[in-house]
Amino acid sequence: MNRTTEIIIIKSVEQIPTLEIIREIPRPKTLKLIFDLSIQNQREKIGESLKNELCGFQVSIHTTEPEINIAKLITDGEIENNQVFFEKCAQDYRKLANELIYKVANILEVTINSKFPLLTFNPFKMNKKSTGQIDNWRYYFHGFHCGFENIETGQEIEVPLIFGLEFGDLDPYFFTRFIKSTPKYQPLPIDIYEDYSDGVRINEKMLLLGKFETIPSNVENQFGIVVADRDRIEIEVYKEKYKKEYPLRQLYNSARENIISIFAKRK
Repeated sequence: MNRTTEIIIIKSVEQIPTLEIIREIPRPKTLKLIFDLSIQNQREKIGESLKNELCGFQVSIHTTEPEINIAKLITDGEIENNQVFFEKCAQDYRKLANELIYKVANILEVTINSKFPLLTFNPFKMNKKSTGQIDNWRYYFHGFHCGFENIETGQEIEVPLIFGLEFGDLDPYFFTRFIKSTPKYQPLPIDIYEDYSDGVRINEKMLLLGKFETIPSNVENQFGIVVADRDRIEIEVYKEKYKKEYPLRQLYNSARENIISIFAKRK
């Protein structure tokens, strides 16, 4: 799933491709606009304008280099045509996540707190048991997840620990990483290029189709997304007394960003 890149040197506003031309870019191709020194002071303004105008595209304004990168994301039609596939992936994710987290609990000789699993596993993040191996899976606790990687197949899955005994939350980045690393799905029926942004669109469209639905988190004011066709599990929002010991809302985004950076370095 490699993309080609078209590079355009921009020396004047007139050289910026029209919205109509950009919208015709196929998904396997990206557009890189490199701004000449004479127009670099307009780059951010132009980039923000493109972001507002190009729905269904990822427009990245480079923070240090004088460039804007544009890529077309997975479309609603592509998601709808592959909704059965994405639903099956979500069901597989949920099943595997359950199997793996209970195996880890068994090895660590703990009983998972049914209301707040993070309380069970959080102490292991601070000692030698934060990482280990079960069968062909390496596991490691981080943030609000337990990450798993199959040492034989390279399959990756992140098990959330903040939705009670519901372990099928589909974080858009982790979900697409799971799909792309699962051998039995290969070759994929539809290409996924942007792990996070395509994942967001997949989740949003599957919610609209009624195949996915939102669930509350143990963490106050946080929500997850799971496959709709499943056994329902009651989820309790964590109690006030945990707030000082576990400043969860403040840690959630930073923990997630850390694991995304780890995956990015593996590419």
